[in-house]
Amino acid sequence: GAPGLVCVCVRAPGLCVCVVCMTFTTAWRCAEPGQCRGAGTALLRDGAAAGSRAGRDGRWHARSRNYVSESEACKLESVPLDFGDYHPLKPITVTESKTKKMNRKGSTSSTSSSSSNSLMDPLSSVLDGTDPLSLFAAAADPVTALAPTDGARRKRDKDESSAVGSDFEPWSNKRGDILARYTTTEKLSINLYMGSEKGDTLLPSLLLLFSRFVFPYQGSQKELLNLTQQDYMNRIEELNQSLKDAWSSDQKVKALKIVIQCSKLLSDTTVIQFYPSKFVLITDILDTFGKLVYERILSMCMDNRVSLPDNFSPESVNDTAKETCLNWFFKIASIRELIPRFYVEAAILKCNKFLSKTGISECLPRLTSMIRGIGDPLVAVYARAYLCRVGMEVAPQLKESLNKNFFDFLLTFKQIHGDTVQNQLVVQGVEIPLYLTLYSPAIDWILQCIAYHAPDVTTFELMLSCIDLCCVHCSALLLNSIMSAFRADFIAARSMDFIAMIKECDESGFPKHLLFRSLGLNLALADPPENDRLQILNEAWKVITKLKNPQDYINCAEVWVEYTCRHFTKREVNTVLADVIKHMTPDRAFEDAYPQLQSIIQKVITYIYDFALLFSVEKFLPFLDMFQKESVRVEVCKCIMESFIKHQQESTKDPVILNALLHICKTMHDSVNALTLEDEKRMLAALINGFIKMVSFGRDFEQQLSFYVESRSMFCNLEPVLVQLIHSVNQLAMETRRVMKGSHSRKTAAFVRACVAFCFITIPSLSSIFTRLNLYLHSGQVALANQCLSQADAFFKAAVSLVPEVPKMISVDGKMRPSDAFLLEFLCNFFSTLLVVPDHPEQGVLFLVRGLLNVIQDYTWEDNSDDKVRIYTNVLHLLSAMTQEAYIYHVDKVDSNDTLYGGDSKFLAEINKLSETVVSQILDHLKTLGKEETLKRQSQLALYFFNTILAHGDLRNNRLNQLSVNLWNLAQKHGFADTKTMVKTLEYIKRRSQEPAMNHFTELALRLPLQSRT
Repeated sequence: GAPGLVCVCVRAPGLCVCVVCMTFTTAWRCAEPGQCRGAGTALLRDGAAAGSRAGRDGRWHARSRNYVSESEACKLESVPLDFGDYHPLKPITVTESKTKKMNRKGSTSSTSSSSSNSLMDPLSSVLDGTDPLSLFAAAADPVTALAPTDGARRKRDKDESSAVGSDFEPWSNKRGDILARYTTTEKLSINLYMGSEKGDTLLPSLLLLFSRFVFPYQGSQKELLNLTQQDYMNRIEELNQSLKDAWSSDQKVKALKIVIQCSKLLSDTTVIQFYPSKFVLITDILDTFGKLVYERILSMCMDNRVSLPDNFSPESVNDTAKETCLNWFFKIASIRELIPRFYVEAAILKCNKFLSKTGISECLPRLTSMIRGIGDPLVAVYARAYLCRVGMEVAPQLKESLNKNFFDFLLTFKQIHGDTVQNQLVVQGVEIPLYLTLYSPAIDWILQCIAYHAPDVTTFELMLSCIDLCCVHCSALLLNSIMSAFRADFIAARSMDFIAMIKECDESGFPKHLLFRSLGLNLALADPPENDRLQILNEAWKVITKLKNPQDYINCAEVWVEYTCRHFTKREVNTVLADVIKHMTPDRAFEDAYPQLQSIIQKVITYIYDFALLFSVEKFLPFLDMFQKESVRVEVCKCIMESFIKHQQESTKDPVILNALLHICKTMHDSVNALTLEDEKRMLAALINGFIKMVSFGRDFEQQLSFYVESRSMFCNLEPVLVQLIHSVNQLAMETRRVMKGSHSRKTAAFVRACVAFCFITIPSLSSIFTRLNLYLHSGQVALANQCLSQADAFFKAAVSLVPEVPKMISVDGKMRPSDAFLLEFLCNFFSTLLVVPDHPEQGVLFLVRGLLNVIQDYTWEDNSDDKVRIYTNVLHLLSAMTQEAYIYHVDKVDSNDTLYGGDSKFLAEINKLSETVVSQILDHLKTLGKEETLKRQSQLALYFFNTILAHGDLRNNRLNQLSVNLWNLAQKHGFADTKTMVKTLEYIKRRSQEPAMNHFTELALRLPLQSRT
């Protein structure tokens, strides 16, 4: 060789092999290590490349295998086991005794017993909360470990807010309904006075207090006019954020000003129909303020970074916190106007806990009496509702104030007949029935608080006495609130009594249909006495069907449809649906009632989920025709299909169900356009696929195939549906094979060919290339299993011809990914199938394998990818399996090449030629990886190829044995080898050497050194 070049040689009888260049020669021997001599011996300057001549000078020799004996040898040895009390899923229990101190200092002893040899369950240690990350965080920050955490504070807040129990419906559940129900299109205004912008520091000076609150009109005043409802809500939210910002920047006076000015807005009823929503928005700010003040004072009570317990006493509060708390109450008492003074003090009612044990019980009656000074009955009732809310949060046991607030409301409600209220309603153009509905949220809440955990007898007597005390208008309003606030079972048990009271109410006051709606809501939650159910429905529907206003009608009918579906048969449901169609069809009134109509459909399919029964309801499909708006119609169809998939337990072939659901699925499919989102397409396709899977015609396979053909024509725009249809048809072909036990008649053979043709025609219409590849492979396997050999060849040829079209990047979950890994996975599956595919008599030996290898060779791979070599290595696995006398698996009634050729020498020679070509390609690629930046890849591939030779090659062949040694040395030459893997590989070789007829593994193990990293 040339001087100065490094080359390591391995001596063998009649053979010299260079580990670096992997070139064989028999003409010369190496005179000294580091020099290679002989004709044709090439020295590579990079010292790490693999030559291609090994493939030309040597041959691949696959080892003969007996798969049956190998399978038997790999089976686990069965050992009899007496379980007794042991079970692998039984939890491990560890019992540890108390530690006993011994006489010797520092010595302890303990005993423990376990159901599984005292082994500690590694997963149980996480249940005690002492996980390593928590311990590490606590050790890293000892200050936070001592200070009260946000989690502890949240727990305390949760405990306090849940003092009334989980069966009490919180205000937060009602908030959204109020905001959605009480809206307006009129312009709104906000009049805010924010006081002087100077001196926002909180000082305990009476002069400062009186100058700010007793004489408030010395600063700036801001008035926002002509606001829409959304603008108004945005401004209120900005004020809420300003309150938090002012508080966090230690501008407590500014925060108090914001709360006072917001509270003043509750005295404004210029847009009266929006008042309930305004109350919700403003009280959100008050709640925020009350929480900030309470937490501020609570933080001042900390002693040595330890917070007060949940149920603390005033004696444990320090003087500083008490003084600050009193300071807040004194400031609020200095507010001149009644409404802001009441609301702000009610917001911090909880702070009385810091002053005395009886503070809250003393403040509640005083605040209740303050409300008597509010002249507007609507403003007053909402003030009472807020006081009842904060009272239930801090002292739910004080029922006296709740009752007092309620009876005060009853005594003052006659003010609605006064000139002030009547003139206001005339100016704003509000009728009495609409005005009375504004009271409902407040009265509902007050009654809910009163009825909580109250005895049924006491509650009913209170209800009757209150109604007797009220005027005509008030009795209907109060009756509606009683039905909204009291428990549903309480109302349902007395349904006929309530119907009698509803009949006596004056229609000119509170709308009677709203009373029946409230009753219906209760009956949807609780069942009335069985003997009264039909009479209740008749009495209610007499009133509902007479309603002339379509919106009033549908709002009431929506509720009673659920009652009808719950307790009656399809006859009554059909009657109700017919009445709804009759009322909503004139003047296309249904266009303004789509939400209610959707709700009706949802309730019907919730209670009638037997679709044979559902579609026998005569008016159900005409009811669906009222959904003329496409988006709403599609949503309704989705609800129906979701119900069908959820409740249909058995497959169906009922023509009524099939025709109706095909029409519904077609409606969903036709809504797909270029603007439809992918998520929406996936959802629609999943629903349609769920329907297709539930259709079965039993042994009538031809009818089943006809259904799939019709579905393909109807749902051609949804690719996942086409994929499902292909899978279903393949399943149908395999079911036919199962029925015929693999031996097709002339008729069934023609049928499975029709199934195969369906798939072959449908697959090209798909856009995803990997979906097409996998379906070609799957359908080819099905065709092969049904002895359709020419059709199987057509599928496999189509798959081979499609491989060059695979793009370099594909979209996976919305992100672009390289396609090499997906192609590698597909080709590995393809190779496994090609093992059992018989050669075509006119196409030559291994024509599919040759064609696939040509495609792989011509495919443009990424420069930094080794997938091509990994594919070639898997081809060696395939070719090695093809040389065996009997293949590892077969397709029933299909003769594979092991049977066709019977181990013919020419066939084996063709396989060896292909193997030599593949080995040459692998070694050529190893040669290209000799650069410094690719040495790690070279090491990994060399070891990968070594393992292939170890598993599939005949290492008794000297050349192949020497090549494996060369690859082993190359894998670890540059220090990039995985030492653990190589150690385990060498141990495996040594174990194999102990098996019979495996002496050559002993010699191989001696020639495989392990290089240590230095």
